[in-house]
Amino acid sequence: MINTQKSFEQQDHGILYLVPTPIGNLDDMTFRAVSILKDVSLIASEDTRNTQKLLNHFDIDSPQISFHEHNSKERTPQLIEKLKNGESVAQVSDAGMPSISDPGVDLVKAAIDEGLTVVPLPGPNAALTALIASGLSPQPFYFLGFLPRKKKDLLAELKELNKRKETLVFYESPHRIKQVVETMKVAFSDERKVVLAREVTKRFEEFIRGTIGEVLEWLNHEKIRGEFVIIVEGNETIDDEENPWNNWTLKEHVESVMANEALPSKKAIKEVALIRKIPKRLVYAAFHEIEN
Repeated sequence: MINTQKSFEQQDHGILYLVPTPIGNLDDMTFRAVSILKDVSLIASEDTRNTQKLLNHFDIDSPQISFHEHNSKERTPQLIEKLKNGESVAQVSDAGMPSISDPGVDLVKAAIDEGLTVVPLPGPNAALTALIASGLSPQPFYFLGFLPRKKKDLLAELKELNKRKETLVFYESPHRIKQVVETMKVAFSDERKVVLAREVTKRFEEFIRGTIGEVLEWLNHEKIRGEFVIIVEGNETIDDEENPWNNWTLKEHVESVMANEALPSKKAIKEVALIRKIPKRLVYAAFHEIEN
């Protein structure tokens, strides 16, 4: 069933606001975010102690309730009930956008299922902030968040990602960054371009740009501190080997197009010729088994 929402019409229930918080620099807090946090009945915080520092800085006295990955199943129905009773709730993560590497996505889904209004605010995001300054193509990009922790799973995931042409964006902690880049060297190559964005928006913000081999050398000689965003150049060498029809005969390819797209043979032959960038007469001859 279709679900439509007019965010700013009068509501007979509370509104769930998704409020981004600074990822390091408090000056990145917006006027609207401060206003919403002051006006809501309750703030659902990933870490109430961390958020309280932010609230104190902006003289916000709205009450908090903890909402994190370990209690989201318990808290979600409680928050939904408050919204139904007309109380507005702001959900915030420790830093950046709610729902990105954050349990807020479960609360959003539950609110939508109940026909409640969910209003997102724009604001800080480490992945996008790092991406636009990386010097690598910002679109298309593929954001994964945190990579698997086990070495075997990490390598398998990166090998799969090596099949993508999009710029890749990850989050990583300082104690794992070297291991991840070492594994990227195996899964990708020494020469793939990579950017490490460290402590984005904070006092010691730093961008390390180079090939995977060069960045790994930098990591081997630096004392590694701070949280990282990793941006990796997409694999531009991917070619038609990834196409499912690569091992088909021309006749098999035409028959597949006819079946999947409900086309007559004439049109399917023309499409296959365009896809494979070969003369139509060759496809025609192969389909009708005409000897040249």
